[in-house]
Amino acid sequence: MKIRSSMKVKTQALVLAILLTLAIPQMPAQAQQPPHKKQPPFYAVTDLGTLGGTFSRGFSINNRAWIAGQANLDDDAADHASLWRDEFLSDLGTLGGPNSLAWGLNGYAQVVGQAESSIPDPFGLDFCFTGTQLQCLPFLWQNDAMTALPTLGGNNGLAFAINDLGMAVGQAENSTLDSTCGGPQYEAKPVLWKDGVAHELPTLYGDPNGEARAINISGQAVGGSGGCALAPPLHALLWLNGTATDLGNLGSELYAEAVAINDRGQVVGSSDVPGDDFAGSGSTAHGFLWKNGKIRDLGTIPGDANGFAISINNKDQAVGIGSRAILWQNGRLIDLNTLVPGEPFSPLYLLEAWDINDRGEIVGLGLAITGELHAFLAKPCGDNEDAESCKGSPSLPAAVITNQRATNVTKPVGGGTLGHMLDRSHTRSFSRYQLPRIKRPISQR
Repeated sequence: MKIRSSMKVKTQALVLAILLTLAIPQMPAQAQQPPHKKQPPFYAVTDLGTLGGTFSRGFSINNRAWIAGQANLDDDAADHASLWRDEFLSDLGTLGGPNSLAWGLNGYAQVVGQAESSIPDPFGLDFCFTGTQLQCLPFLWQNDAMTALPTLGGNNGLAFAINDLGMAVGQAENSTLDSTCGGPQYEAKPVLWKDGVAHELPTLYGDPNGEARAINISGQAVGGSGGCALAPPLHALLWLNGTATDLGNLGSELYAEAVAINDRGQVVGSSDVPGDDFAGSGSTAHGFLWKNGKIRDLGTIPGDANGFAISINNKDQAVGIGSRAILWQNGRLIDLNTLVPGEPFSPLYLLEAWDINDRGEIVGLGLAITGELHAFLAKPCGDNEDAESCKGSPSLPAAVITNQRATNVTKPVGGGTLGHMLDRSHTRSFSRYQLPRIKRPISQR
């Protein structure tokens, strides 16, 4: 018990040191912004809580401020797909296995994501990145029920996004062995699901694998393609009417992927830049904006080696991840924490911004002083002369809804460690290949 108590104290001290270190560059980054640009609003931040464990993350938000993501159960025994509606958190369950994750939702409360079954993958693949080696299935959740979406004949898949017409996109295995991988596994193709049927989307340049990350109301989809499905995508793609278009890159051919598209056809994603010699954590990938046939480098926060653009709304606002949560607005690159008044971080330091809706509301991942990482909701609450209206944002009430598959959750949130930083969601592409991760001490694994 003394060892664990000592470890907890050291962990909390380390978290505080990280928070203070991350806070140092805030003022210079803000001071360098052009004075003639319209100032962005301040944000009120709400801690969205968990399903009883120490970790949660918000991935997608619709214009009703409903949020899809993941949250840990009691004792961090499993991650479950989660849906926050108003002040209530719903556990969406799984497809027979221990873990699931909700990637996206639309305006009609249809949710898509990935969920484990109880069947082991025949090749021992860990397609869901949870360490179980169980088959990972794409799902659609609607009317309080989770249903598996079909693959292309293989064992695994995942659904990333769904538009308001019910068209979903993602990735699914076929039944052809992938010759570009070191071990046996099937090819994983970009997929469009329409009326419950999986339609394979084409890749370019002979790429055997790919994934579709987002789809807008017009049916335009974006994503990437490349070699082995375990490697970073090489080409950022846009699909329309079954035809793929290469969106280009920022001068390097090691990594490029389109991640989001708004209803105006504007695309954001990430690409390595010239001079980089690998695509991974610590590489010099930058976020990009593609519109009207041209790609533009969005840059990085001063002091950061890389940055990743993850979402764009219909009002030219984009969000993403560097060493902290990032907002792009009016041509400016902003550390989102500099727009959150309060002491110290009201109530989280914002590490990752995953989605932004047309009201400017942002969801993602934040770090608490306890070392726990929780999903957050950041709501704009006024201009830069109205900071007082943002202070005192409370945590979400501990109200939890469960469906028939889920376990009733009543245990309050407990203490956590740094071990959950960024590696708990096992997110693909930019998180899996690019973002730095802080591992748990061996004594705490």
